[in-house]
Parts: sequence; structure tokens; C-alpha cells
Amino acid sequence: MPWRPRPNGLEVRVRVTPKGGRDAIDGVDALSDGTRVLKVRVRAVPEDGAANEGVRRLLAKALKVPASAVRIEAGATSRLKTFSIAGDAGGLAAALAALTGQD
Repeated sequence: MPWRPRPNGLEVRVRVTPKGGRDAIDGVDALSDGTRVLKVRVRAVPEDGAANEGVRRLLAKALKVPASAVRIEAGATSRLKTFSIAGDAGGLAAALAALTGQD
């Protein structure tokens, strides 16, 4: 899975498509090295952190957590990013699995 539990929430590996025409979670994909990522597209352009903010808000809305519970950990200038989401790891993982059809 592209997410893994942490003591205070969940860590999620994301591949972002900026200027994607809509804000959506498109499921789970495997990279060429076998790493699994959550595919996300946002309407925002990749300038001044707008796409990162779009992903942050999309994840928060999809998981029904406050936007302040989602923060970028790594990859701020890359398409591959790592986000941390504060909350109950089991509940967040179940919600992501349901959203992506991985349950």
C-alpha cells in the first residue's frame, strides 16, 4: 500500500498530476521500481506551492479531517511526495482503502 501507519497517524506516498483538470484521487499505481503510490490530480498549477496546497486540501476533504491535520513531509518540488495525516491510523487507512478500492 502507498500508506503506512505512524504513531500519530498515517504516512502517504503520492504521485501528483498538477493542472489535471479536476481535483480527484485516481487510485493506487505502481512505479517502475515497484513502489506503490496514491495517484492524485489537482487543478492547481505547480507554482508557489499551489499544487501542494491543493493536494493537502483534497486529502483532508476526502478523509474528513481538518486541513491542518495534513502536511507535506517530503518532495515539495517533485511529483512524488510524502504527506503525513494526523489522526487514527487504522481509520485513515480504512478510509483510503475504501476510496481507492483496495479494501
